[in-house]
Amino acid sequence: MARFPRIRKNPYDSARSEIRSGDILLASGNYMFSKLIRKATDSCWSHVAFVMRLDEIDRVMVLESIEGKGVRTLPLSEYVSNFEGSGEGYNGRLAIARHSDFEAKVTAKKMKSLAQFAVDRFAYPYDEEEIARITARIVGAKLGFKPREMKRNEEYICSEYVYECYRKVGIRIRQGNSGFIAPGDFPADSRVRLQFEIVASLP
Repeated sequence: MARFPRIRKNPYDSARSEIRSGDILLASGNYMFSKLIRKATDSCWSHVAFVMRLDEIDRVMVLESIEGKGVRTLPLSEYVSNFEGSGEGYNGRLAIARHSDFEAKVTAKKMKSLAQFAVDRFAYPYDEEEIARITARIVGAKLGFKPREMKRNEEYICSEYVYECYRKVGIRIRQGNSGFIAPGDFPADSRVRLQFEIVASLP
């Protein structure tokens, strides 16, 4: 399994000011399901979301699709200090990445379109059946079967949600050979560059 990359550690209080709308949040989780995703995709990444700044109310929001809850939004600060109301940060490591074409391609009009598309999908279900199909495809690929691309529907796993939001503004993430878009496909795209790891504070 790939290791977490060596990148600059940035405490949340300073990271917050560097983050831009449209940035990608990548997670390397230590939860049971996260470990399964990491192992199955041979990647250190188990989850992907994207970030939207709401400077008018002084919030940096994460937009994502997660198992058991579907599409939702929550403040990035909750990932750092109070994930799922636990009183503690996310159990794993977090990084911010940026698509090199985003600022040049995404005008204010397109950003509005992306935000509308993303918000209109709040409460859409997480695609549990697709996870089962993905698992079967991963096993098949390891046995030498060539996977066919999966048909997309109105249910999302995390990577599909971000992929579709980006596609709405004309940015396509290059997909690997697994037959589905995986969290690890985002940093594997040469146009996506890791910026820093978010930590609660420096030691």
